[in-house]
Amino acid sequence: MLRAHLDGHRVVLVTATRGEEGEMRNMDGAVPRSQLARIRADELRECCAILGVDRQEYLGYRDSGMAGAASNSNRRSFHVAPLWQAAERLAVILREERPDVVVTYTADGTYGHPDHHKAHQATLAALDLLAAEGWRPQKVYLHAVPQSFVQAVLEVARGAGIQLPPELEQTLGVPDEEITTVVDASDLLDRKLAACATHLSQLHPGLPLAAMAAQIFDVAFGTERFVLERGDLGAPRPERSLFAGL
Repeated sequence: MLRAHLDGHRVVLVTATRGEEGEMRNMDGAVPRSQLARIRADELRECCAILGVDRQEYLGYRDSGMAGAASNSNRRSFHVAPLWQAAERLAVILREERPDVVVTYTADGTYGHPDHHKAHQATLAALDLLAAEGWRPQKVYLHAVPQSFVQAVLEVARGAGIQLPPELEQTLGVPDEEITTVVDASDLLDRKLAACATHLSQLHPGLPLAAMAAQIFDVAFGTERFVLERGDLGAPRPERSLFAGL
């Protein structure tokens, strides 16, 4: 997002929920869970300011929680929302913005979160609706975590004696040969770190940002990888920009 912003592109972020089912970390124990949605919305607003997001919208669903949690079945959760409904809500924003490039999760949801799965499905369904109306973006990408990357981060973490959060340990990654696009973000690490730091309620207490920045952050965030889902490559594979050829 920051790279796109710095290159002069309008950046729009659509978030399905406010993350109210997440763990409450690094917070005063007196803070009630009912306040978590507001807290995380404030954190996201601060993060978007750092990353140059021009517009941020919510689809209006409740966080479903991790796979298998009782909150998965909450009638207001994104997980149980009818796919057509979620697609229609997203389609409203896509009609207004008409983006050249759309990015969403891979089908595995990166680490299996039900809402990540649903975001992938809803995005493609919304794009199908708009294609039937005669419009489509030039490119659709899936933000990918390659299997070699997962192994590299795990090895660095083990060597540094850092205990990773369970969701990172559960990330399988996609086969490296499926990666179509590789974007260098190494010059943006300071601002990416600052953006991560705004999400204080989500930061794992066993993974201090200082240690992460020194030993893992460059490995984890210096390069971003994507799979082109729809559209045509704009440069020899791997492309070096989501906007290659546009």
